[in-house]
Amino acid sequence: MISATDPTPAEPAVVARNKAVVDQLPFSDREDFANAERGFIATVPDATILNAGGKVAWSLKPYYFIEDGLAPDSVNPSLWRIAQLNCRHGLFEVTDGVYQVRGLDLANMTIMEGESGIVVVDTLTCVEAARAALALYREHRGDRPVKAVIYTHTHADHFGGVKGVVDEADVLSGKVPLIAPNLFMEHVVSETVIAGPAMFRRGTYQFGPLLPTGPRGQVDAGLGKTTARGTLSLIAPTDLIMATGDRRTLDGLEFIFQMAPNSEAPAEMHMYVPARKVLNMAENATHLFHNLLPFRGAEVRDSLAWSGYINEAIELFGEAEVLVGQHHWPTWGRDRIRDYLAKQRDLYKYVHDQTLRLMNHGYTAPEIAEHIELPKALAQQWQNRDYYGAVRHNIKAIYQRYLGWYDANPANLDGLPPVDAARKYVEYMGGAAAALARAHEDFAKGEFRWVAEVANRIVFVDPQNREARKLCAAAFDQLGYLAEASTWRNAYLYGAHELRNGSAAPARAALAPDVASALSVGMFFDVLGVRLNGPKADGKKIVLNWEFSDTGERYVLNLDNSALTHVAGRKAKEADASLTLDRATMIEVMQQKMKMPEAVDAGHVRVDGNSAKLLELFELFDEFDMKFNIVEP
Repeated sequence: MISATDPTPAEPAVVARNKAVVDQLPFSDREDFANAERGFIATVPDATILNAGGKVAWSLKPYYFIEDGLAPDSVNPSLWRIAQLNCRHGLFEVTDGVYQVRGLDLANMTIMEGESGIVVVDTLTCVEAARAALALYREHRGDRPVKAVIYTHTHADHFGGVKGVVDEADVLSGKVPLIAPNLFMEHVVSETVIAGPAMFRRGTYQFGPLLPTGPRGQVDAGLGKTTARGTLSLIAPTDLIMATGDRRTLDGLEFIFQMAPNSEAPAEMHMYVPARKVLNMAENATHLFHNLLPFRGAEVRDSLAWSGYINEAIELFGEAEVLVGQHHWPTWGRDRIRDYLAKQRDLYKYVHDQTLRLMNHGYTAPEIAEHIELPKALAQQWQNRDYYGAVRHNIKAIYQRYLGWYDANPANLDGLPPVDAARKYVEYMGGAAAALARAHEDFAKGEFRWVAEVANRIVFVDPQNREARKLCAAAFDQLGYLAEASTWRNAYLYGAHELRNGSAAPARAALAPDVASALSVGMFFDVLGVRLNGPKADGKKIVLNWEFSDTGERYVLNLDNSALTHVAGRKAKEADASLTLDRATMIEVMQQKMKMPEAVDAGHVRVDGNSAKLLELFELFDEFDMKFNIVEP
């Protein structure tokens, strides 16, 4: 009997397929376990970190069910293996003068000791985690001052804790340089803000933070356990790395940088420290196959360039004796590092080239995904397994990068939208009852992919059909239990969870104050343009002058043809109204902490001219509901 509220047990077909994995992969190879524990010094009890209000910002205590033994029937043994490895946490000595704090957040903090202080590479996701990581280091290595901070790339788990390790005033004064790859701020904002609401909602499926942890729930996120829930901060870099070969001397240590744009992040870089013979590959050489297109959404990453950057690193920094990344554990030894990097290089190149080969034979993305398997030389390497990205969905990302969503078959050019298509499918199958009867038979045969598709179509026809919801959730459960990729497991199991329990996502994702403060005025107007309800704006014309009293910036904002555009450095003579405000007010409005009419009434915005036009414009903007449906209409 399928439960209405709880995950179902693993079906016999799932149990058998998961047991078969044990014989397919080299589980006797325990090198990664030795490396993940090498250099351990100390840790924080349960890796638990609280915020100022006493709530948990991070903890590994919920993962104590993950033991160093055989995987339960409901977890792919390969995924269970990295879930075990990602439970290691604390302060580790990597080599003389180089330390990492791992397992106190999704990412790592790397600490390089210099002449009189330390250089911090990446600052975790939140202030609380970063502060705890630095305190753990200082407890065992002394109260060394932070002499410089480096951001390797533009994802929040690598910059969000910056105010936990350095005072913003010290950065602004030039006392502590903050170094990042070129175009860092532009990409932080574009990735975080423009499509932020949709990415946030989809991220609950990718990482599974709202899933219960357990053998039938969330066990891992591939790169680490999950995402931290603390205070996100951001300080703009004061020094940008522009080209491969750029060098900086920080607290007596020379750093040589390698640019890697449009790889794992649109702005990313690697670095080599000759004095320590340490190569840091940021997030481009981790102990897994990474995402080329995250489930949360992003621009498709360039796997060909990614492979090329790894190859370039092999040639540039072949003398490295230690390889570190900003996730997972290090690799030691010159020969082992070269082999490790070569296999990561060839992983991204093989999947890219074979996708293009079959694409040029006329195969579509789903067909290619069914065809390609890694050769044994790559597939038997733990570092190449599908823990975060996966061969099947990375193939589809590569196809999308080159050819887009359309497979050239006119039948797929303008198909019906999901609800309309579902209605016709179910009608052609003889109705919901007949379709469900056959779907139950296929479920018993272990055909879970097909059952999920059929049952979900019935849900889209009738969201109140309890039998369809239960069967769809049960099929999602089984697919999740089979998944080697943490992202696939989390997506399936959270889809099942929402079918049974509804969405637990917050109604609205608040933009972090530091991210909002980093917005330029032009970016603010771009975000307003995304919120503009085009049909409601049809036929309206509004021209507004904006002047910012604290920065002197001037803009003309124009609504015409249901599109919002802006021009910098100008003032329109025939504007409907002119506004004077400061950046702080703009940020409050951006975060939706204060509505524009309230700002006008409170005197934060002075309006000269027709103030009704300003209010008319701000009535045209949508607010985004973070609980929008995914597995039902």
